[in-house]
Amino acid sequence: MRVFEKNPLEKGLAERLREHGVSRRGFLKFCAATASMMALPPAMIPAIAAALERARRPSVIWLSFQECTGCTESLTRSHAPTVEDLILDLISLDYHHTLQAAAGEAAEAAREQAMRDNHGNYLLIVDGSLPGPDANPGYSTIAGVSNYAMLMEAVEGAAAVIAVGTCAAFGGLPAAAPNPTGAVSVMDLVKDRPVVNVSGCPPVPMVITGVLAHFLTFGRLPELDEYHRPLAFFGQSIHDRCYRRPFYDKGLFAETFDDAGARAGWCLYRLGCKGPSTYNACATMRWNSGTSWPIEAGHPCLGCAEPRFWDAGGFYVPLSVPTGPAQDYLLAAGALGAVVGGVVATSARGRVKAEAAVRQPVTVEELEQKL
Repeated sequence: MRVFEKNPLEKGLAERLREHGVSRRGFLKFCAATASMMALPPAMIPAIAAALERARRPSVIWLSFQECTGCTESLTRSHAPTVEDLILDLISLDYHHTLQAAAGEAAEAAREQAMRDNHGNYLLIVDGSLPGPDANPGYSTIAGVSNYAMLMEAVEGAAAVIAVGTCAAFGGLPAAAPNPTGAVSVMDLVKDRPVVNVSGCPPVPMVITGVLAHFLTFGRLPELDEYHRPLAFFGQSIHDRCYRRPFYDKGLFAETFDDAGARAGWCLYRLGCKGPSTYNACATMRWNSGTSWPIEAGHPCLGCAEPRFWDAGGFYVPLSVPTGPAQDYLLAAGALGAVVGGVVATSARGRVKAEAAVRQPVTVEELEQKL
């Protein structure tokens, strides 16, 4: 009797893991790691396991426009799950310039085939901004097709759109003044499909995979903040999660990159740290398999996960410190402790947003003076 093999796309995750020699215990450990990654309670682990056992591999089409490949570099350094898990076991990555073997006409044919076969059901991931509909389409093309035309064609059959990186989410560096290519974000153009922004320059790799794991587990996108970012990862500020926060509360700040305070690990607020006004999971997820992150390496947060971060003034200027009579604001906050410090941080975030609208772009001379 002839035996017909099941289409790989019809197999559940648990079945595919068993084929790869992963035990039931190993599968549940994977579910526990996924729950932790999505900031869910342990009680949700059985529900995640049941959902993943039924999950089918969604088709994923990844479009790269005006970007530097840093977002893909970040994804390929994800450690839980690894990119191999992601590609081989969780999703069907049908089109990605950098990772796919095909090139030229064969690559474009694969994209068009995946869009036809999975119309209405595939996930569309975009990194990089793109010239808007009123800009010269020749500024950025793929296979002779403008970024704008390719995006709108792909969006037509997508179940949801995930904008990966600050360029795709908010325009990023290509949209910085004077924005010569007329760059806009994905959210500026896509109005009739759900858009999830995973901002960061580059984004934290586990946040990218976390959003995909959430979609696989629950069949829907995660809860989002006002900037369409997943709350599970962008719900708290860098400042609130920073291990240097106790020094802020005590009013202990590094004044230069090599003074005694810097060597003692004091708060980098006065060196331009944008942690109080930046929301991301860097402090808890970290980078390079959870090894470290910029502030732990002694560098202030640049606020790269926030809109207009490139045009928000000098990276090393403590923009949230008042320039008027209230210069002792922070020291007072430190003396009053964490509660008052949090109020000051909230107030500072408001001032950062107000000042961001009138700041001038950072210059090489400014950087040299500060470094």
